[in-house]
Amino acid sequence: MAEEQAEVLSYEKARDELATVVKRLEAGGLTLQDSLELWERGERLATICTEWLEGARARLATVMAADTTEKTRHTDPAAPF
Repeated sequence: MAEEQAEVLSYEKARDELATVVKRLEAGGLTLQDSLELWERGERLATICTEWLEGARARLATVMAADTTEKTRHTDPAAPF
């Protein structure tokens, strides 16, 4: 059994497609099957967006922690340099 390959979309593409899915669902007039398929697509897109945002937060936290460490090292009067 082949594993399903994870879909790779940029944050912006996933966000824009998710907005389109929401508009289509809100407009109504879809069959139950179409609505369910759109809902499932929206869930996948929301997960992709969340993963991008969590990754960005982690990267920012790493940079901010490194920046704080660097500033502390340069302003610490007990630091050797």
